[in-house]
Amino acid sequence: MYKINENYQKLPGSYLFSTIAKKVAAYTEANPDKDIIRLGIGDVTQPLAPAVIAAMHKAVDEMADAATFRGYAPDLGYEFLRNAIASCDYQSRGCDISPDEIFVSDGAKSDSANIQEIFAQDNRIAVCDPVYPVYVDSNVMSGRTGTYDAASETWSDVIYMPCTMENGFVPEFPKETPDIIYLCLPNNPTGTTITKPQLQEWVDYANKVGAVIIYDGAYEAYISEENVAHSIYECEGARTCAIELKSFSKNAGFTGVRLGYTVVPKDLKCGGASLHGMWARRHGTKFNGAPYIVQRAGEATYSPEGKAQLKEQVAYYMKNASAIKSGLQEAGYTVFGGVNAPYIWLKTPDKMTSWEFFDYLLEQANVVGTPGSGFGPSGEGYFRLTAFGSYENTKKALERIRKL
Repeated sequence: MYKINENYQKLPGSYLFSTIAKKVAAYTEANPDKDIIRLGIGDVTQPLAPAVIAAMHKAVDEMADAATFRGYAPDLGYEFLRNAIASCDYQSRGCDISPDEIFVSDGAKSDSANIQEIFAQDNRIAVCDPVYPVYVDSNVMSGRTGTYDAASETWSDVIYMPCTMENGFVPEFPKETPDIIYLCLPNNPTGTTITKPQLQEWVDYANKVGAVIIYDGAYEAYISEENVAHSIYECEGARTCAIELKSFSKNAGFTGVRLGYTVVPKDLKCGGASLHGMWARRHGTKFNGAPYIVQRAGEATYSPEGKAQLKEQVAYYMKNASAIKSGLQEAGYTVFGGVNAPYIWLKTPDKMTSWEFFDYLLEQANVVGTPGSGFGPSGEGYFRLTAFGSYENTKKALERIRKL
């Protein structure tokens, strides 16, 4: 008789955003007349940039002609896209990353879950707390996290790095030595980040203890401060200790189009084993490549027109972030983030739990956000709002919240 992967049975409840969707659906069904404003999930609302649409149309036409039709994509991704990524995202910033160290995928979420497959099961992972749930959940599925304690909402074999108001939501080196360190900067959910010198300290630490950093830079396009690194490879020594994940979802609105990439330098080795070679083997075995049409769309984001149009979109969302942050502060809330990331992290009022505030906001203001506890135990007592809604809905949501 067949057996199941028992690790899945260890996962408490459903995925965070699935739980939110179910609660909102139930409320909507019971209150069909209510106008719900969704500022919970980090999904974009602005249409794809004209340069992207033009590239997709051209690629569709190519797929209709036998002379230009494309089938399976190359394992690493098309050269035209990898060349653009290497040139614009890395070499222009002084980072020594070549096109053949870039693996094109269908998004950073997939890669952040799949990357742990190339590591041994007995590796200890360290995560910021609060943190993007996929990092921990995917390691639970692989049997790497030990047992779950419902009272503390922690896993026995996970090293938690609390990011709290007291330490400015900046992770500190853990007391226990980790093997794999997950860093998401600018951070989801807190919206905060660290300076380039601080990031250099993490690179130095990882090289010293023999750890690898999984660096999620999905929100890099929203960085506005000059002393914040746009890539971990801006730091000396990162090629021997870091894997970087990037996404087109937030900077170019590809949440429904799906495109991302992972950088695995050839210098990154464990003993005699090349992590670049292992990821290439995994990529070639389990992935057939992002569609040609989508990769052409990705290439268009690096054109002069594409860059200008995406800059306008990022500014649009950050205008929302600024409005949310200032509006909540004026209403008396304690607020963080909203400077280098499209997320607002706020302290729940009146000692409400995260889920109590979720219900309160949904029922009294018809606004959806994300409970901080869903990102980890240190997220309890906090709440996340996203700046990805329309400006009109963002202002409307603020007006409702201010009246509470």
